[in-house]
Amino acid sequence: MPEPIRSITRRFPGTPTIEGAGVHLRRSFSNREVPLFDPFLLLDRFGSRRPEDYLAGFPWHPHRGIETVTYVLGGRVAHGDTLGNSGVIGAGDVQWMNSGSGIIHQEMPQRTDGMLTGFQLWVNLPAREKMGLPAYRGLGSDDFPNVPLEDGGSVKVVAGSFRRVEGPVRGIPVDPTYLDVQVAPGASLELPVPNGHTAFAHAVEGEGSFDGADPSPVAAGETVLFGSGGGVRYRSGDAGGRFLFVTGRPLHEPVAWYGPIVMNRPEELRTAMQELERGDFVKHRRPIVEERP
Repeated sequence: MPEPIRSITRRFPGTPTIEGAGVHLRRSFSNREVPLFDPFLLLDRFGSRRPEDYLAGFPWHPHRGIETVTYVLGGRVAHGDTLGNSGVIGAGDVQWMNSGSGIIHQEMPQRTDGMLTGFQLWVNLPAREKMGLPAYRGLGSDDFPNVPLEDGGSVKVVAGSFRRVEGPVRGIPVDPTYLDVQVAPGASLELPVPNGHTAFAHAVEGEGSFDGADPSPVAAGETVLFGSGGGVRYRSGDAGGRFLFVTGRPLHEPVAWYGPIVMNRPEELRTAMQELERGDFVKHRRPIVEERP
């Protein structure tokens, strides 16, 4: 028999937060939710029409043991890192970075006349790969396939697949799916989830509901975590709906987390802090760039 449709088990309205040198954002989940979202660690949504809310940016800072996924919906974010990568993430672009054994980078939003908006997702690395070689993928909006839906909506495939169409981000340890889903007013859509994978959705615009034990509407800005089962089924409201849909294979490993560094044991965090003080935190400095899949 097929697995039943997954139900929403938890809802997260998000918490206003200031990060970096003074960037205003909304945090959907973070270390307080470990291990609910395993293998995902953090989801931030940044967005403002006021440059003073974001121009201070995220100056040079370290990462180790995780992958960071920056998806810009509007505006531009300049970046640079110790691998020699630099550039600008524009509307529709994605930066998928594996920090591995250690990287230091910066992300600096640029002034825009309209809305600067986007997301950053942190994906945990398995213990065996936390001290691996850092790597970087920079992908433009044209690199992602858009699968049209019968009702006029569409699904942008960043990672994983939808209706046998694969996204360009591949070879990630936790086998993630990352979709940007737009559903026309009053339409419905079913999305499969691999057996045993964690699944969550973040409502970007509009309103809709997911079938199951808690079918009450999910408003824009809300994140919902699904329980076990098969796939999920979404029904949009009168104005249509847009949401990010993310799934991944849980690691079931201990998490030791301090700021931008996520390891498995407290002693590994202490080592990282000592290396930062000594100046030998970064193990690899040669450019490693994956601009295309």
